[in-house]
Amino acid sequence: MYMSVNSGALALAPDTAPSVSGVRVFLLEAHSEFLRLLRAPSFCVPTIAFPLMFYLLFGILLGPVHAHPEAARAALANFLVIGSMAPGMFALGITLASDRERGLLELKRALPMPPGTYLLAKLAMAMLFAAIVALLIMGLAATLGGISLPPTRWLLLFAMAVIGVVPFCAIGLLVGALVKANAAPAVLNLIYLPMSFLSGLWVPLRFLPQGLARFAPLWPSWQLAQVGAAVIGQSPSGSPAAHALVLLALAAVCFAAAQRALRRRR
Repeated sequence: MYMSVNSGALALAPDTAPSVSGVRVFLLEAHSEFLRLLRAPSFCVPTIAFPLMFYLLFGILLGPVHAHPEAARAALANFLVIGSMAPGMFALGITLASDRERGLLELKRALPMPPGTYLLAKLAMAMLFAAIVALLIMGLAATLGGISLPPTRWLLLFAMAVIGVVPFCAIGLLVGALVKANAAPAVLNLIYLPMSFLSGLWVPLRFLPQGLARFAPLWPSWQLAQVGAAVIGQSPSGSPAAHALVLLALAAVCFAAAQRALRRRR
């Protein structure tokens, strides 16, 4: 009797088990990831505070806000790119390397969640942090900076900053898939700092040595900055659509390489 009742219960278990939608699983995973990043001062403080502080100092207080309005708009677009780089690279790179090393990635794979939810949640949180940084920088630009743009251009700048996180997330994902957790911050900084400087975000390329300036198109930050220049009404170096395609291709290559590296480590 015990065995028959127990067998019946087991037979009914799949039908009576509660089902959870993939959207709810994604929201729960994203909420968990957001709290994780928010409770890590080593991530959220530099990611949010540093772009604001640097833009306030170099873009407004020491920048050409009133004397050269076009240069002020260019500085705004450049600092929005800077604000998009860190959330993408560090949010995925460091956390993925840490999860992989501690075995949490294997646990996530064993959980009954839709494939890709883990990485999609990380991507969404990187975009959320980039959105926060972009809104704060644009708020400073519109108030203390005195920059005036049509509403459509403000919206396009915001969209550029949020969507522009994706290629940097791909770079962070590749680094997180290849290096150890204790080496990930150093490796990412070795990419982040030269990339932001050599792509002309801090100093115009005309002030850099010609040998360095000619390699600026190799950096995704330069490609995104050209999209930003088109958004604010300035002349980019080439077609904005071409720059967007380059960023999309870079993201696809890095995502594919990271996926291959993670499969080899199983």
